[in-house]
Amino acid sequence: MGQVAGTAAAVQHSGIREIVNLVLGDPSLDVVRLEIGEPGFATPDHIVAAGAEAAASARYAPSAGHAYLREALAQRLDRVHGLEVESQDIIVAQGAVQACFATLAALVGPGDEVLVPDPAWPNYEMQATMLGATPVRYPLRAGQGFVPDPDEVAGLVTDRTRVIVLNSPGNPTGAVLPADTVRALVDLAVRRDLVLMADEVYDELIFEGVPANVLAYDREHVVGVYSFSKTYAMTGWRVGYAVAPRWLAPTIAKLQEPMLSCIPDPMAAGAMAALEGPQEIVRSMRDAYRARRDLVVRLLADDGFDVTVPRGAFYLMFPLAAGVDSRRAAIDLVAHGVSTAPGTAFGDVAADHLRLSLASEEDDLREGVARLLRWHERSEGGRRLTDGIER
Repeated sequence: MGQVAGTAAAVQHSGIREIVNLVLGDPSLDVVRLEIGEPGFATPDHIVAAGAEAAASARYAPSAGHAYLREALAQRLDRVHGLEVESQDIIVAQGAVQACFATLAALVGPGDEVLVPDPAWPNYEMQATMLGATPVRYPLRAGQGFVPDPDEVAGLVTDRTRVIVLNSPGNPTGAVLPADTVRALVDLAVRRDLVLMADEVYDELIFEGVPANVLAYDREHVVGVYSFSKTYAMTGWRVGYAVAPRWLAPTIAKLQEPMLSCIPDPMAAGAMAALEGPQEIVRSMRDAYRARRDLVVRLLADDGFDVTVPRGAFYLMFPLAAGVDSRRAAIDLVAHGVSTAPGTAFGDVAADHLRLSLASEEDDLREGVARLLRWHERSEGGRRLTDGIER
């Protein structure tokens, strides 16, 4: 019998997917789904039409993406963020998740360390572990608005540190990092000759504050990662991209060949249609997500909950009673008709929180929050669940 590689065995299962699979495993369940970051809108028709038309003549593409798409992405970065980027420094990827993986694969190996936020999207840690590197968590505390302390991050840097991961607006917190925090983290990366991988996939879904726009601070130590998934409601299309320093971009592009060869032509065509088509759809979706954020914050406030208000993306961290195991709570909540993502899926700091996705329709949000609050009252914030009384 063969043996699973040690690095693969060390990768933990996604705590988000555990709840997703639980819900999908029983179609008879009456569950309001607030556990997954799925945009509450269909992919716009003109994008779908472009992808369908391209499917008839789809062929292999360059590993880093078609030149015309990379140029269009450079123009998008200029239009949205005022960044002057050369198209040769852009690598088109199979979603932001693969852009992150290709970037880390180009930079870290066994024995290296990657600083990741806590709480954070779990894939950062999973990817670092797959590469034999050690993820080191830096805390994002609710009392500080889920914003990191740059001095605290600096204290975690060692001679083995290679990459600092930054995510703004943040998943799962919805936090939008202030410019002075971004500047301090970039300065740290420059001072210690590290790479700061800036995950900005929600860069056009900001309600208050401004995009991190980390590439504007430094080009030699920053990789910017972006995506079509949330901005254009294209999660299933799997198109993202990285913007890397000139010394790094060719290596990331080279790694695309053994990882995926290239993204499919229909997906590239859909991405082009998104970039060249009407941009009002982005603003209208953002406005809808802001209204849904305001609705949930108001419903929770009416019930006495003073939550950290997310300033971007479409997530909110809901606090349980102190010390409650959010994984057990999330599993129990499925039986009570609402699915959420446990804070344990994102690290240790918010292990007694639940992440709510605010992307759903308003009626679903009203019903889902109502079910959550009834459960919260019956279980005393999850305490009775922890004590083994409510199963």
